Formats: sequence, C-alpha cells, structure tokens
Amino acid sequence: MAEATPPDSGGETETVTSADGTTIAFERTGSGPPLVLVHGVTDVHEFWDLTGVRSAFAEHFTVYALDRRGRGESGDAVEYELDREAEDVVAVVDSIDDPVILLGHSGGALYSLEAALRTDNLRKLIVNEPPIQVSEHELEVEEVVAEMKQLLDDGENEQALMLFLQAEAHLTPDEIDVARSAPIWQDMVDAAHTLPREWQAIAEYEFNPARFADLTTPTLVSGGGESPSFYKNATDAVTEALPNSRLIRFDGQSHEPMNTAPDRFTEEILMFIRDSN
Repeated sequence: MAEATPPDSGGETETVTSADGTTIAFERTGSGPPLVLVHGVTDVHEFWDLTGVRSAFAEHFTVYALDRRGRGESGDAVEYELDREAEDVVAVVDSIDDPVILLGHSGGALYSLEAALRTDNLRKLIVNEPPIQVSEHELEVEEVVAEMKQLLDDGENEQALMLFLQAEAHLTPDEIDVARSAPIWQDMVDAAHTLPREWQAIAEYEFNPARFADLTTPTLVSGGGESPSFYKNATDAVTEALPNSRLIRFDGQSHEPMNTAPDRFTEEILMFIRDSN
C-alpha cells in the first residue's frame, strides 16, 4: 500500500502520490471505518460540507475527502486522461490499511467505478449518477467545450463554470443557487480550467458492462427521481452491470440529493453501509 504523508503545511490535510507522480491531497476527519469521498467534475473536497454531509458521516467513519487533480492542494500534470483520475482514487484507497467504503458523486462516481476495478481494498462502493452514455443518450460536447475554452481564454472562468452547470451537468436552478451561495464557489471558479478536458474525456468514455461482471463489491447506485433521463439510464445500466448492486432513487430530487435532501441521503447511505450483505 502507498503511504500517506503530510504536506509541509501540516494540519489535517495529507497527500499520496498517484501512479503518474501527481500529488493528491485529502482531508481526514472523524473516526471509525474508512470512508473515501470523491467529488464531481466542478467541485472541490468541501463540496461535501455544503449541507453538513461530511460532518454527519464523520460521526461514524474516518472520512477521507480528496481534492481531485488540478484543484485544492492536489497537483496536476500536463497530459490528461480519465484513467489518471481512477488511479488518483486508488492511490488514496490503497494508502489506507483497512478496507474502504468508497463514495463518488457524478464524475467522481465514474472515477470511483473505474477505481473499483483497480484495487482490492474496497469494502463497499456507492456511486451517485455517474455521467455514462448509454442507449440513445450520447454526449455531444464539442460546441460546449469550444465555448468553455473561449470563455476561459477570455478570463471568464465563472461564465465557463455556469455554462457547464446549466448545459452539461443539468443542475436545477435550486442546485445552482446552492452552489453559487456556497463558500466554495470561488474555488470552483478557480478550477474551471479543468472542465473542458474532463468533460471531453467523459464524453469519449465507453461503458462496457462486461468489464464489471466480476466486480462483486456490494454497491449502492443512487440517483434523483427528477433527474434527466441521461442520468437515469446511466444508473440503470450500472446497476444491471454490477452483480452485487442495488439502485435507490430519491423521490423529488435531482442530481445532487446530498445537497437537496441531505438527511435522507445520509440515512440511506448509512443503512446501506450497515447492511451486512
């Protein structure tokens, strides 16, 4: 297992080195069995603090909230591939001595799925609405990616982020209001330069159910009852592909139930983790 080492600044933030040499930072809170949190494409690790979800989990678990590459105290690399994101998650998971519960949201859910194929240190897996193309729902990202790149070139990082949240993440107005009023909004704006590369890589990702046929890790797939069909079809496909999985939909919620229904989200996650099966 890789060894976690504290950065020069000390504190509760620690780092691991990913397979390509990139430094990945995470913040550790709470005590108990390990729970690793992987945020989505636009976010930083404090995403899990917007409605108190991380602190609720920290009452039961040692929570490792990582910053994905290109944001926070994590490093980055010139070349980018989606596989590097999965390797980053694995680097954190494999630095922990005990079997890990891995929870990923949106893009972080996709990276967590891929990480699950690369580590033997998982106890349970939880993925909320990975952006996977299935059936007739293909991601046509060229125009949006080009527009984001132009906005970024013009120094309009916030406009690029807003474009992504509305046109590609399909967040509801309420979800966007939560994000914009949050203390992490500026951090999200600062990380907007990563959006074109990450979304392009996600659009090029091909989900092959056969690759997951032997992934027997108990898995909870979650999503919103009011989410776009793109996400609903994705969660259905993942649930069907994984042999030891079940699906839960949060009625009345969309893409971010951890922010719009945090108490129910936390309760359902805790129930799944406590389930012996």
